[in-house]
Amino acid sequence: MAFYFHGLPIGWVAIMLALLASMGGFIFGYDTGQISDILLMDDFLLRFATCSTPGDASTCSFSTVREGLIVSLLSIGTLVGALLGAPIADFLGRRYAMSVECVMFIIGVIVQITSNHAWQQFAVGRLISGLGVGALSAAVPMYQAETAPSQIRGTLTATYQLFITFGILVAYCISIGTRNISNSASWRIVVGVGILWALILGIGILFMPESPRWLAAHYRMEEAQLSLARSRGIPKEEAKSHYIIVREVEEIKYSVQSEKQIRGGWIDCFRSQDKTLYRTLLGMSLQSLQQLTGANYFFYYGATVFKTVGLSDSFVTQIILGTVNFVCTFGGMYILERFGRRRPLIIGGIWQSAWLFVFAAAGTAVDPTTHPGIGKLMIVSACMFIWGYAMTWAPGVWILIGETFPTRTRAKQGSLSTAANWVWNFLLAFFTPFISSAISYRYGFVFAACNLTGAVVVYFFLYESSNLSLENVDMMYIDPNCKPWTSREWAPPGYASRQDLIDQTRAAEAHKPLASSALEEGKIEKPSESTTDGS
Repeated sequence: MAFYFHGLPIGWVAIMLALLASMGGFIFGYDTGQISDILLMDDFLLRFATCSTPGDASTCSFSTVREGLIVSLLSIGTLVGALLGAPIADFLGRRYAMSVECVMFIIGVIVQITSNHAWQQFAVGRLISGLGVGALSAAVPMYQAETAPSQIRGTLTATYQLFITFGILVAYCISIGTRNISNSASWRIVVGVGILWALILGIGILFMPESPRWLAAHYRMEEAQLSLARSRGIPKEEAKSHYIIVREVEEIKYSVQSEKQIRGGWIDCFRSQDKTLYRTLLGMSLQSLQQLTGANYFFYYGATVFKTVGLSDSFVTQIILGTVNFVCTFGGMYILERFGRRRPLIIGGIWQSAWLFVFAAAGTAVDPTTHPGIGKLMIVSACMFIWGYAMTWAPGVWILIGETFPTRTRAKQGSLSTAANWVWNFLLAFFTPFISSAISYRYGFVFAACNLTGAVVVYFFLYESSNLSLENVDMMYIDPNCKPWTSREWAPPGYASRQDLIDQTRAAEAHKPLASSALEEGKIEKPSESTTDGS
C-alpha cells in the first residue's frame, strides 16, 4: 500500500519504520527529561541527598559533585554506547542491533529502580542505561536515513528528534503526576515506565524491513530489493521490474561496489581522501554545537533554574517548555524539508543566540526573585529559544548525521559524531552546577556565543544535502567545483540544477521524461541510460 509524494510512491511501511525506530529518540528524551524533576522529589531527596534534619525533605540537598554525577553519568554511558553502536550495527544489522541495545537500557533501569539508599547504585544504573541510549542514538538516524525514500528522508529522520521532545514532555507529565506520592513510587514509577518504551522498540523493530544499504553491503541484493519495495509500497512481485526500484538498486549496488574496494575502518574516518576527514570533523562539530546551544541547560536543570527565579511551581514551567519543544518540532520537520538544511540552521543559530542574550542580560541586570516581571521575561526568553531550537538545530543535526557520510564509513562516522554530542552532554551536565553557582545567569552569554559560532560553521562548511540520494550527497562533497555556499544548486551529472533533478525524478515515475532546461538550452548533453539510472 502506497501514497504519492511529488509524484513518487511512498509506502506506509516507510512511515511506520520511521516512527517505530524513533522510539529510540523517545527513550533518549524520556531519560533526559525525568532527572530534572526527580532531583526535586521529596522521597528521592530523603534517600540520596544530604539532610541536616533526618526525615525533613526541606533540609535535604545534593552537593554539587553528587548532583553532577547523578545527572551526567548517563552521558558517560551514552558516549561509550555511541562508539559501540557502529560495530554492533554493522555486525548484527540495524534492526537486531537496536533490539540488543534496548535490552541494555532495560538492565540499567532495573538497577536504578532497585536502589534504596545508595546514590552510587542509581548513578551506575544511569550509566548502564546510557550504554543503550548512546548506541541507539547512533543506530536509529542511520537506519532511518538508509531506509527512508529520499523525497521524505529529512522529514522521517527528523521524527527521531520529534520523539526526543515527546519523550521529554511525557517524562515531565508523568513526574508531575507522581511527585505528590509520599513514598519511593514517586520516582520509581517515572524511571520504571522506561522499560515499556524499550520493549515497544526492541520487539516492534523486528517486524520492519532491514536497511537496504546494509543488506547490499553484505551481498544480499535480492533482500535489499524487497526492502526498497516495502518502503516504496510497491508489491513484492513488481520489485524486480519497477522503474524506481531498479534505479535505486543500481545506485546502491554501484556505491557499495565502489566502497568495497577500500575497507572502511576507523582510521579511514580520518583520511583526507574524498573529504572523509572533512565530513568526520563536520559531523562532530555539528553535534558538539547542538549541545552547546544550551538546550540541555533547561532540560536537565530547568526545574531548579526556574525555582530560583521565584516561581512557586517550577514543574509547571518545565511542562510549558516541554510542550513548546514538542509542538515546534513539527514545524521543524516541515521547514527542513521545504527550505533545506543550511538556511534553517543559520537563521536558527542567530535566533537562539538573540534570546539567550535576553535571558542572560535580564537575569544578570536585576534579581528575578524580587522582580516578578524579570522572571516572566526570562521564562518567555527560554520559550522563544526553545521554539527556534526545536524548529532548526534540534532535528536538523540528526538529519545531517544520517545523510552526510559515505556508506563504507557511515556507521563509524555517525558514531564518532554522536560520541562528540555525548562528550559535551556529559561536560555540560556535570559542570553546569559549578558554572551556574559561579556566574549565575551570565552562563547564557556563553551559550549565545556558541549559537553564533554554529551559524558561522554551517555557512562556511556545511553542504546542502536536501532532495539528494545518499549516493549523490557523496558525489557532491567530492566535487571540487562545489562549495558549501553554492551547494544548494548542485546536481549530479545530467541535470542543470537541484530543481531540475527534482522535476526529472517526479516525471520519471510516470514514465514521462521531462526535458531538462539545460538540455533545451543545449548547455549539456543528454545523459545516457546508465547515467539516468544512477550507475
